[in-house]
Amino acid sequence: MTLIESPVGADVPLSIAADSPNRQLYEKLLKDVPDANVAGRRFLRRQLARAADLPNELPTDAEQVLQWSQTRCAAVAREYAEYLASRQQGAPRRYFHDKSHALYFLQHVAPTKEVDGAWLAGVLKHWRDVRFDGLIDTYLEELGDGVARQNHVVIYRKLLSENACDDPRDLSDEHFLQGAVQLALGHCSDEFLPEVIGYNLGYEQLPLHLLISAYELGELGIDPHYFRLHVTIDNASTGHARKAVQSLLDLMPVGEGRDEFYRRVTLGYRLNDLGIGSTEVIQDFDLHREVVSMLERKALFGQHMHSDYCRVENRTINQWLSTPGQMSGFLAALERKGWIKRGAAPEESRFWKLIEGSDAAMFGVFSGYEKQLLSDWIADGSQDSQRYPRAPRKQAQDEQDEAADPEIDILKLRLADLTPADQLLALIPWLSPRCHWRPAGLYATRRFIQLRAQLR
Repeated sequence: MTLIESPVGADVPLSIAADSPNRQLYEKLLKDVPDANVAGRRFLRRQLARAADLPNELPTDAEQVLQWSQTRCAAVAREYAEYLASRQQGAPRRYFHDKSHALYFLQHVAPTKEVDGAWLAGVLKHWRDVRFDGLIDTYLEELGDGVARQNHVVIYRKLLSENACDDPRDLSDEHFLQGAVQLALGHCSDEFLPEVIGYNLGYEQLPLHLLISAYELGELGIDPHYFRLHVTIDNASTGHARKAVQSLLDLMPVGEGRDEFYRRVTLGYRLNDLGIGSTEVIQDFDLHREVVSMLERKALFGQHMHSDYCRVENRTINQWLSTPGQMSGFLAALERKGWIKRGAAPEESRFWKLIEGSDAAMFGVFSGYEKQLLSDWIADGSQDSQRYPRAPRKQAQDEQDEAADPEIDILKLRLADLTPADQLLALIPWLSPRCHWRPAGLYATRRFIQLRAQLR
C-alpha cells in the first residue's frame, strides 16, 4: 500500500476480446490491476523464450559494448547522410508515399509510443543507489523532467490528437506486443533487472528509421518534434545510448555471476526485435485496403441513414452499405458513375464535395485521418509534388493547465504531513506510465527530482 494512492482506479473493467492477449495484458499492466505483476511475469518468460531464438548482435564481452554502440551510431549517421544526398538529387521519399501513409504509421505505433520509457518505471525505488543513476535519469528525461512540453507521452498524445488519428480500436493485437513488453519490464524489474538493462540498451540506440521518419514527417506537414527529440537525446556521446552502456557496466556483478548476468542482458536486448517494428508498420500500408476497411466500418453506422431516392447502379446507398464486403465495389461504382475522378484533385469529385466543408451533406461523418485517406486515394499520386505547410509548434501551457487541476491540490495536501523521504516514496506511483503524463503526474515528477537531489 502506498502512502498516496494514484488517481486512476485499478478496478477499471477490461472489455478487450479474449483473442487479443497482448492488448488485454497491455491494458491490465497500464491500469495496474491486482494480478498485473503475475500476468506480466508469465508474459515476459514466454517472450524471452522467443527472443532466445533470435540472432544476438551484441559483442561477447560487456566491456566491448561502448565501442560497439559508437560504431553503430557512426554507421547510422553515414547511412542517413547517404539518404539526404539521394533526396537532394531528386529521390522520392523512402518511407511515406503520402500524408495518409504517415498518419497510418503514427496510429499503428501509438501503443508503443504512449508508454515511452515504461520499461524503466520500476527502477525509481533504487534512487539511493548511484549505480541506477543512468537508468533513473533516462526515465525522468522520458517524462520530460515533469514539463509537459518535454514529456514524451504528452507530446505523442498531442500529435495524435492534432492529426485525428488517436483511435486505437482497429489496431491488431500484434501492435500491442512491444508496449506490453515495456510495461511488463517496468512492473517486474526487480526479477528481470538484467533484461531491463538489455532492453534499455537496445531501445536507446539511435536507429536509421527514426531519422528518416522525422525528415519525411516534416515534409508532409506533420510536426516531427517527438521524433527529433529522440534523435538528440539518444546520442551515443552523452545521451541515452551512452547512459545505457554505462548503466550496464555499473550494474554488472563483479566476479561470480557476471557471465550469466550478461547472457540475460543479451536476451533483454533481443526483446526489442519482437512484434511489429516501425519499418514493418510502414511497409504494411496499403492505401486502397485502408480506404475500403474504413468504409466497411462506417457502413455499420450509415446503412440506414440515407434516403432511397439516390441510387448507384440500381441499388440504393442503404443497400450498398447494408451488405458487408461491398465497399470496394461501391467505390468502383462511384467511379463509373463519375462521382469519383481518380487521379485528379479531390475537389473535382462530387463525392469529396459531400464530405468536405462545413456545408457538406456529410459534414462531420469522417475524421481528419479518414478524409486524408480518401483524399490521397482519390488523388492517386497526382499530388505527389504537393508542398505541405509545416505544422506550427504548439507550446504547452504547463502552469495554466496545472493551476486548474484539482488532483494537484489533493496531492499537495497529502504530501504536507510527510517527511521528505516519505514524500519521495509516496510520489513514485504518480510517475508510473498510467499517471506521469497527467498534470498531477508532471507535478509529482518535478517534486520527485527536487527531493531526490535534496536527500542524496
